[in-house]
Amino acid sequence: MLTFANAKINLGLFLTEKRADGYHNLQTVFYPIKINDVVELVDAEETSMLIKGVDIPGDAADNICFKAFQILQKEFNLPNQQIVLLKNIPVGAGLGGGSSDAAFLIKLVNQKFELGLNDDQMEAYARPLGADCAFFIKNKPTYAFAKGDEFEELTIDLSDYYLVLVKPPVHVSTAQAYSKVNVKQPSSSLKDLIHLPLQDWQAQIYNDFEPSVFEKYPQIDEIKTKLYQAAAKFALMSGSGSSVFAIFEKEVKLPELENDNLVFYDI
Repeated sequence: MLTFANAKINLGLFLTEKRADGYHNLQTVFYPIKINDVVELVDAEETSMLIKGVDIPGDAADNICFKAFQILQKEFNLPNQQIVLLKNIPVGAGLGGGSSDAAFLIKLVNQKFELGLNDDQMEAYARPLGADCAFFIKNKPTYAFAKGDEFEELTIDLSDYYLVLVKPPVHVSTAQAYSKVNVKQPSSSLKDLIHLPLQDWQAQIYNDFEPSVFEKYPQIDEIKTKLYQAAAKFALMSGSGSSVFAIFEKEVKLPELENDNLVFYDI
């Protein structure tokens, strides 16, 4: 049995304060996009994980998807499975691929073994695995706050626009990105700003990771600049980077960005 785990972009990301537990409080809007990994469960003599496709640094046994299954296996005394992950979502790109894999694995286990878990229960299993992991359980446009793991659903639909994602050959460490940010209270909540007309987003909605990430990786800043030069209505780095998405009113060609070192996705 298999499932398709999609990525997300952040329509804005405000880092509002450093918490006593070492995390940050934030405001962001998660928006699902159509770049997918494939997660499969296969009956096996022992529990293991096989990763194909995009290379993921580290041992497969440390993968968040594998950890999610181990938790459920212990909780519900599940039979051994081989988890097969066909990785297509870029790693270190701010797209939540690992979190999505784990969340969709939880949903797949719930379906295959008929556990009867509801969304709230599955979110409870997903939340400790990563701040954005629980978002992928319902997988709908969502305003996220606190550590990024408290949610309010939003009515926002970008399907009438043409969305492009550009991924440079850069891996941005989330821990490193957080170590360089400046936190501040925004003058307006992102929950309200996201309902402004799209033409107003550029002046009001931002990503607090951009200044420090752009300083270290100026090629990401250059991508964003060129997307605006190509008439994007809005462009932003997603999450802690390194990918940049842009919203256009119609399909576009981007010859000024087309080279062997960049990967493009229609999202």
